[in-house]
Parts: sequence; structure tokens; C-alpha cells
Amino acid sequence: MAGHSKFKNIMYRKGAQDAKRSKQFSKLSKEITVAAKMGGSDIDGNSRLRVAVQNARAQSMPKDNIERAIKKADASDVEAYEENRYEGYGPGGVAVIVEALTDNRNRTAGAVRASFSKNGGSLGESGSVAFMFDRVGEVVYAAEAGDADTVLEAAIEAGAEDVQSDDDGHVITCAFADLGDVAKALEDSLGTATSVNPVWKPQNSIEVDEDKAGTLMKLINALEDDDDVQNVYANFDMSDEVLASLTAA
Repeated sequence: MAGHSKFKNIMYRKGAQDAKRSKQFSKLSKEITVAAKMGGSDIDGNSRLRVAVQNARAQSMPKDNIERAIKKADASDVEAYEENRYEGYGPGGVAVIVEALTDNRNRTAGAVRASFSKNGGSLGESGSVAFMFDRVGEVVYAAEAGDADTVLEAAIEAGAEDVQSDDDGHVITCAFADLGDVAKALEDSLGTATSVNPVWKPQNSIEVDEDKAGTLMKLINALEDDDDVQNVYANFDMSDEVLASLTAA
């Protein structure tokens, strides 16, 4: 990330989610229910469900909420959610990927398109930006989990592919298919993670100035505010100065 803290960028975006914890729990519950409905309620035999539960625990979601979301998959009246991915460009030419779980494709597509157009972006065709990203697993730990050498050793033992550490924390990446196993091994050695997610990791990043960064974050926040949107990824970077100005705004 061009000498800047990837962890700070992650945590800036997470701050908007923390301010809406109930909405975040709703999205986590939806992912757990869909994962259980698609692959069964056995966590050990359903890798997608295992990752969803690991991430819910990392976000301090209560155990009762997790169990309720799993049981909901067996209900006959549970909504039929459809997975959709939207791709486009935000301010400054930043590539954006939006993942959604929806029971109404037209409603979600319209809302996503409106968020892009109202915030200096444009929605593109499927595949228009995904080639700029790699699909990987990502496990994030706070700095308190250990020093860089300790986390690196644990990551190697767990089968991870890369670790980025700084004063703010540790970002561990692994093959997409290995996320559940790697996260479990890391939990055994380092404790509960800050987050456990399959992500779209940008191959290269575009540095944005203060003007573009402000509009870009409005776009990302608008997308994340949508109940149907599960995740938003973008290939941007920002300097510490720009990050500080946004945080103070």
C-alpha cells in the first residue's frame, strides 16, 4: 500500500460499520442463514458457514444470535436470497466491487446504481473491474495479538500466504479456499481475530487526494448503508494526512 498503513484504511471503513452495529449484526445473520441453507447447519462440514460464524464471533455477535441465524435456515418461510455482485468506478477512477444478498434483484440493482451516480461514480458491467482484484481470505488482528515475528510465525504455521504488520495491527491473507482452516489455526494460537472474511484484494491501489477521498467514502458509506449490500471493496489508498482529515471531519 505504497508505504501507508493498510490496517488504518481497513479500520477507517470499519468505523462506519461500528456506528451501525445492529445493521452489521443483521448482515452477519443473513450470511449465516444463507450459508446454512446452502450447505447445511453442520459448521465442521460447511466451510462457508464456518467462516461466517468465525467472522460473527470476531465482531462480538452474541452466541444466541448466531444460533438463531443457523436455525432460521430450516424455516419454511425463510427468504430466498440471491447473491449478486456489482462492479463500477468511484471518484478518481477507483475500482469498486459490491457484494449483495437480496430477495429483490431489481430493487438492489436500482439502489446500487443510484449510490454510484449520486456520489461521483458509475456502475459498470459484470467483470469490468474484478480482474483488478484477487479473491483471497483475510484475517485481521489488533496489535495486541503479538509482535510482528510472533504473528508471522503463527501465520506460517497456519498456512497463510502473507502478513502485513504495523503499529496498528496485522493483516493476514491466505488462499480463499483455506480461510476457514487458517482462521481456526490462528484462533488457537493468537486468540479471537478482529475480522475473518473472504475478500477481493486489489492487485494495485490508487492513491486518492482529500477531495476525492471524501466523495469516495460517501459512496462507500452509501453502499454499506443498503440493507442488501453485504460487502464493499475498492482499490484505493490514502496518506495518513488525508485519513486524519477525514476522521476529523
